[in-house]
Amino acid sequence: MSETKVALVTGANKGIGFEIARGLGTAGFTVLVGARDVHRGAAAAEKLAAEGITAVPVELDVTDPVSVSAAAARIDREHGRLDILVNNAGILLERGQSPSATPVELLERTFATNVYGVVTVTNALLPLLRRAPAGRIVNMSSGLGSLGITSDPQGPYAEAPLLAYNSSKSALNAVTVSYANELRDTPIKVNAADPGYCATDMNGHSGPRTPEQGAVAAVRLATLPADGPTAGFFSEDGAEPW
Repeated sequence: MSETKVALVTGANKGIGFEIARGLGTAGFTVLVGARDVHRGAAAAEKLAAEGITAVPVELDVTDPVSVSAAAARIDREHGRLDILVNNAGILLERGQSPSATPVELLERTFATNVYGVVTVTNALLPLLRRAPAGRIVNMSSGLGSLGITSDPQGPYAEAPLLAYNSSKSALNAVTVSYANELRDTPIKVNAADPGYCATDMNGHSGPRTPEQGAVAAVRLATLPADGPTAGFFSEDGAEPW
């Protein structure tokens, strides 16, 4: 079994995922850079390595069970356990259409990555997380998944008509609570992170926050002490309403 603590971040070749990998690597973890494109994952790992971070690219398509199983087997073979899983990979496919104009096919594609992919990856890696002294699972959610925030007509997201994306993140919050409840009697903690509105490829770099800022909440939740929370939804500033 690896002596160094090991963290896997999905969708870590760019944006917030890359910054989460950087933050965990700086904290001393061996970082597994999960990416669908093996070349982009390798390039990201090389960039982190140039900063003195131990980073290893892992080919991982969260929508492909065969790819997920292969990644889990590799991590088992090379490291023997997993200390941190950050389910960061996500997609936003809408381009401003109203909910009533959103085809079901678009919801299916969105949920395949943002919800089903998280479940597939978590189930495959949970045996390795159970081997760690104190496993941590962080699911990258969004304020757009908060029913409390989006239902407020005066709130910041009331005018964001993203039926597929928003509902996928609401579902992800429910997934987070389900796993946290199952694992409550173990050392594993499961929480959801809200990175805030960050400038990334996903939104055409329109957000006011940087990817570095967006990574703060996830890194904090990934490194919680033994008395830290579980089954929660947190931004950089604290607890968020569901």
